[in-house]
Amino acid sequence: MKILAFDTSSTALSVALLEDENLVAESTVTVKKNHSISLMPTIDFLVAQAGWQPADLERIVVAQGPGSYTGLRVAVATAKTLAYALGIDLVGVSSLQALTDLTADGIVIPIMDARRNNVYVGFYENGQAIVSDHHAAFADVLEQAKAYEKVTFVGEVTNFVDQIKENLPNATVLSSLPSAQLIGRLGLYLPSVDVDAFVPHYLKRVEAEENWLKTHEETNCDNYIKRV
Repeated sequence: MKILAFDTSSTALSVALLEDENLVAESTVTVKKNHSISLMPTIDFLVAQAGWQPADLERIVVAQGPGSYTGLRVAVATAKTLAYALGIDLVGVSSLQALTDLTADGIVIPIMDARRNNVYVGFYENGQAIVSDHHAAFADVLEQAKAYEKVTFVGEVTNFVDQIKENLPNATVLSSLPSAQLIGRLGLYLPSVDVDAFVPHYLKRVEAEENWLKTHEETNCDNYIKRV
């Protein structure tokens, strides 16, 4: 199966082509540019370099969230458009799982900086989630992590290293970028989804919605989201 996988949920943009589990081509760019401008040219370049045609693709696998609201919208909109236009499968996987180090022993905790000392976080063991991805204060994550003997923090760890070392001095800390190659492999055997119903997993309301709800009663979230 020929797979196109990509992730624009953070400052990095990662795109990969796979044939079954075998990597054919991959590009990861960490320059802070508008992913909506860079994503399709990167896809076109890799497909051309691989000697493929768009019609050769059989499955789109995309990082569905959490992460940057704008980045997730870019990725999901592109994935839906391609899957619909090409008439192929669409699969979403966790952006946090795409940060995990599958070779690490014990508990792997991927994090993404959600500002104000909050994070998007998951707890993984042997590549499988043992605590669902969620939004949390980092202090709460540290307390939860103390329950495990061996812990590795991965992902956007730079702003949290001092806190980790102070609270969990034996923990391993590894900065890691999203891997479209891993995304493609994770999505290879997952069931495809309904393209029309596919939406990002934000895990947290956007700031505009939170501010609106401070002065308005929450009644029908679906209608509110449609208005926004």
